[in-house]
Amino acid sequence: MIKALMIEDDREIAELLKEYLNRFNIDLTNFENAKEGLDAINKKSRWFDILILDLTLPDMDGLEICKTVSRDCGIPIIISSARGDYSDVVTGLEIGADDYVAKPYNPRELVARIRSLIRRKTGQKSEFKLFEIDENKMAVKKDGKIVDLTSAEYELFLTLYKNKGNVITRDFILENIKTMSYESIDRSVDVLVGRIRKKIGDDPKNPKYIKSVRGYGYKFYED
Repeated sequence: MIKALMIEDDREIAELLKEYLNRFNIDLTNFENAKEGLDAINKKSRWFDILILDLTLPDMDGLEICKTVSRDCGIPIIISSARGDYSDVVTGLEIGADDYVAKPYNPRELVARIRSLIRRKTGQKSEFKLFEIDENKMAVKKDGKIVDLTSAEYELFLTLYKNKGNVITRDFILENIKTMSYESIDRSVDVLVGRIRKKIGDDPKNPKYIKSVRGYGYKFYED
């Protein structure tokens, strides 16, 4: 999961962004003043992957914060501001900001900019994938934590994951997930999917990762 720190004094904007970004595997921590934000960065500089910085703050000019963070911490910085002065954009980029997004903006654009910037900085697109699979150990991790799956659950999850975006039929699952035949008395594909959803934290009423395709089977999504 991407760990983002934001310094933004508009609490309503911060709360809406936090909820929205979480849907895209971005954990947002906001501070409403510069001092608290800088203290958090200094104490947890390795924990935060990126800083989203407003320029107009009650206790310090955002450009000063940008300069300090760029000099002392080196984490990527996206300036997010309603200031209309183009010189602020230029100055921000010159003193260490990596990107600039003008308010108001579509939150989906911010997601794209965060991901793009981190890819450029790390050079590793796959580093922030939500799910990791070690086929040698038959292990699945979500957000770095092991998911305790049975053999049949692992096989089904692996099949769905390797075919992300494609519909996998129930018949295909029954024919190819061999451990289903002896692992449990209840061999229902739907029951097995339900167990996996529960273990990966997928809401059965509104699933985000494993979605049902009526009359066919299942499709796996990972944004």
